[in-house]
Amino acid sequence: MEPTPEQSPHHAYPDHWEADVVLRDGGTARIRPITTDDAERLVSFYEQVSDESKYYRFFAPYPRLSDRDVHRFTHHDYVDRVGLAVTIGGEFIGTVRYDRINEQGRPASAPADEAEVAFLVQDAHQGRGVASALLEHIAAVARERGIRRFAAEVLPANTKMIKVFRDAGYTQQRSFEDGSVHLTLDLEPTEKSLAVQRGREQRAEARSVQRLLAPGSVAVIGTGRTPGGVGRTVLRNLLAAGFTGRTYAVNRAFDEGLTTLDGVPAHRSLGEIDERVDLAVIAVPAHRVPEAVADCGEHGVQGLVVLSAGYAERGSAGRELQRELVRQARSYGMRIIGPNAFGIINTAESVRLNASLAPESPARGRIGLFTQSGAIGIALLSGLHRRGAGLSSFISAGNRADVSGNDFLQYSFEDPDTDVALLYLESLGNPRKFTRLARRTAAVKPVVVVKGARHSGTNPPGHAVPVSRIPDATVSALMRQAGVIRVDTVTEMVDAGLLLADQPLPAGPRVAILGNSESLGLLTYDACLAEGLRPRPPIDLTTAASPQDFRDALAEALADGTCDAVIVTAIPWVGENGNAETGDGEVLAAALRGAAAGGPAKPVAVVHVEIGGLAEALAAASSTAAPRTRPTTLAGRPATTPGTTAPGASATTATPPTSPTTATTGTTAPATDTAQPTAATPTPDTPSATTPTTPGRIPAYPAAERAVRAMAEAVKYAQWRRQAATPGKVPEFLDDTIDEPGTAALIDTLLGPAPDPRGRPLAHDEVRELLGRYGIPVRPTLPAPDAEAAVAAAARLGYPVALKTTAPHLRHRADLGGVRLDLPDEEALRRAYGELTDLLGKPAELLPVVQAMAPRGVDTVVRASIDAAAGAILSFGLAGAPSELLGDTAHRLVPATDRDAAELIRSIKAAPVLFGWRGSAPVDTAALEELLLRLSRLVDDHPEVVSVALEPVVVAPQGITVLGASVRLAPPPPRGDLGPRRLPNY
Repeated sequence: MEPTPEQSPHHAYPDHWEADVVLRDGGTARIRPITTDDAERLVSFYEQVSDESKYYRFFAPYPRLSDRDVHRFTHHDYVDRVGLAVTIGGEFIGTVRYDRINEQGRPASAPADEAEVAFLVQDAHQGRGVASALLEHIAAVARERGIRRFAAEVLPANTKMIKVFRDAGYTQQRSFEDGSVHLTLDLEPTEKSLAVQRGREQRAEARSVQRLLAPGSVAVIGTGRTPGGVGRTVLRNLLAAGFTGRTYAVNRAFDEGLTTLDGVPAHRSLGEIDERVDLAVIAVPAHRVPEAVADCGEHGVQGLVVLSAGYAERGSAGRELQRELVRQARSYGMRIIGPNAFGIINTAESVRLNASLAPESPARGRIGLFTQSGAIGIALLSGLHRRGAGLSSFISAGNRADVSGNDFLQYSFEDPDTDVALLYLESLGNPRKFTRLARRTAAVKPVVVVKGARHSGTNPPGHAVPVSRIPDATVSALMRQAGVIRVDTVTEMVDAGLLLADQPLPAGPRVAILGNSESLGLLTYDACLAEGLRPRPPIDLTTAASPQDFRDALAEALADGTCDAVIVTAIPWVGENGNAETGDGEVLAAALRGAAAGGPAKPVAVVHVEIGGLAEALAAASSTAAPRTRPTTLAGRPATTPGTTAPGASATTATPPTSPTTATTGTTAPATDTAQPTAATPTPDTPSATTPTTPGRIPAYPAAERAVRAMAEAVKYAQWRRQAATPGKVPEFLDDTIDEPGTAALIDTLLGPAPDPRGRPLAHDEVRELLGRYGIPVRPTLPAPDAEAAVAAAARLGYPVALKTTAPHLRHRADLGGVRLDLPDEEALRRAYGELTDLLGKPAELLPVVQAMAPRGVDTVVRASIDAAAGAILSFGLAGAPSELLGDTAHRLVPATDRDAAELIRSIKAAPVLFGWRGSAPVDTAALEELLLRLSRLVDDHPEVVSVALEPVVVAPQGITVLGASVRLAPPPPRGDLGPRRLPNY
């Protein structure tokens, strides 16, 4: 919306304040600034507000707005006077405004930092979270304009509005004056306000997906008059699945006399249907979609599945069509799956929805599946069906212009029918939000992800989302930090999903292997070692073993306290007549299920070769085919039963051993009588892991490597869950040695009043001063443009010294002879200087420097950088070939905790070098961890620090020395994850 000439030219219309939001009930609305063009909308809106709501707003009967009121409420300068409106279908459903005031409560301008705020919401839309969303956005606007506090006068009877302020999470004061409640809110975000905001976002977005997956009625728009075609196929699949709601066929080309089609009512438009339709599946050509969307919006449809193609996958013109489609749908409060979607499925008995092109609805199960590719969706549905697994829900989002993988995570987190979430993603529209949501979801149920388009550097056609420049290896590390199980192929995703859906998580990496083939057992043993597991020697039952022998061996292995999981290998066995028995897999399956049911809760997987019916029989007792019996919390959600093992919970509590691959913090949590809620621990207000109360299916695999890889993923995830239950922290001692205000002032000085958007690198002395304020000393370096300057520098620093070249092509390249170490005196220094210049070039080309020698140790590299999409990332590796040539670098998101720092240095492949490899002295990893924490704090506290490289950092047996450092400052990139909630505009 553009400003009119009446508005002040000094304050342009702030279009960045416009936002689409999801309301409490899952519907969408648009928030935007009010302009002078809104006079008629404002009057119409006010006429639909009840007298009681008007009284609460103006403290007196106020039946209508005067012309002066309308002018005042529609004319704003967007600085001292601001008004925002929530719209659906272009009409106002709620408004808020603030007026800047001084200490006496009179109108004022900056530097006054307080404003009076007032809300008004149509009665028909109260209870949808409209006022809460408006408060988030008007508070962000106020902070941008230098306002730090809101003041509000509320009548005591207006309990709904008082609750909006009280529940927002801001620091506030309350008093009772002259018959009204006076509230003052400090607008600085707090941990509580951010938690409230994200909690509301989670519930609203989960509800928006739930409305799509569980409609009471569905209309297929574009149903063909003859069999075949996309629309007719969807209608057929809806009916075949036994959809429990009402179904309608809609096509404007239907003959007027046609009343039914395939046994359901047929209509030419939604307006002919007597009831409101909840979900519309649109299967018409792209040029007719806008007409269909408008028909849906005008008749109250809640959500759309757009199967039509011809959008962003077709290029720039298609991208603009796609943006317009999203704008149009959201203007009516509708969310979209698609366009170019394959459809959605919900197998819940109360819904039985198959609004997709899948000819057969999958069995009811405990796995939720999201895919951005229709072809991959078909393959996954087929693979899961072939292996006897069921689904709880399925979404194939196509171009995913609106509903995304993040929305699916929000839904999966709360869905009591989903135990495991599988996602095939080709792009991450909001990596910061994805990692945050994935970490929270993974704390209660496994999240398995395949990321397509990993190495292309661009997004797939149709995915108009920001491109992250971070390498795929970094993306994988960040997913692991968030508890996501990242696999490479869709086959591996199905393999892991089957194991996680029905088997308890292992308490550790110790694996028992048993079977009737020595060779297959050895292959399994080798695969376990390759995946980092700790296998016991395989138990060979010989080819003469009977199903009862398998049962006895499995029962014994499960009862053995020295193993955490069991892998059974099976080939056709020899019968009494000496012939191979290949067809009676049901007998072996029953034996294995019986042993698993009677033993301790440990995961079991089966590797089989040519045993007919075994995989099907093992899947027949699928716990993915029916909901489990689960107790509930006071909040009415599933709870974990003491004494049982949940998917995502270990059979026993195991403490990982202290080693280069296991992080330890050296601290012990205080003992308490009750569990303390944490960000990663299910509480009475969050879903908890489900608990198997009956033996589930035992997953079967045709190759040992596939079974072992799935088990290894379960082991790593289980370890993450145990660690996430007691999250790390930032040590308090850092606060005593960090000068945050001084650093902020220094950064402001270095950037200047008009900073270059591209940023600026800091000089050596500036780097030392900046890092020193965060307790990161950098060893001084003095230039040596000639031999005399080198001698003078050494005299100042003290012998022994090092002489180094700093030319870009020689930096950190000791192998090229550009570094001379342990020079004990002036004679040695002069000789080294001459050799250096004779060998490599003139001093002006080499840029030599002199530096005092540091204690010998392991050279490492520590970096921090900011990716516009993913946020601040902390990286660590050994200096030289390990990190530069082999890519042996570990990454964590900032802010890093003590646990993150400990894991970071232990997760590289070369980590043993730090811990006394081959008899060398272990180095001071505690000091290295502290350095990582200090650097993490620096970039987290000051987003203007967009890049830091500490290279090399010499880690000695006692202490560390930073020999080189570079820092780049720039205006901070925007942090959308800290602002008010909003839907992305792709």
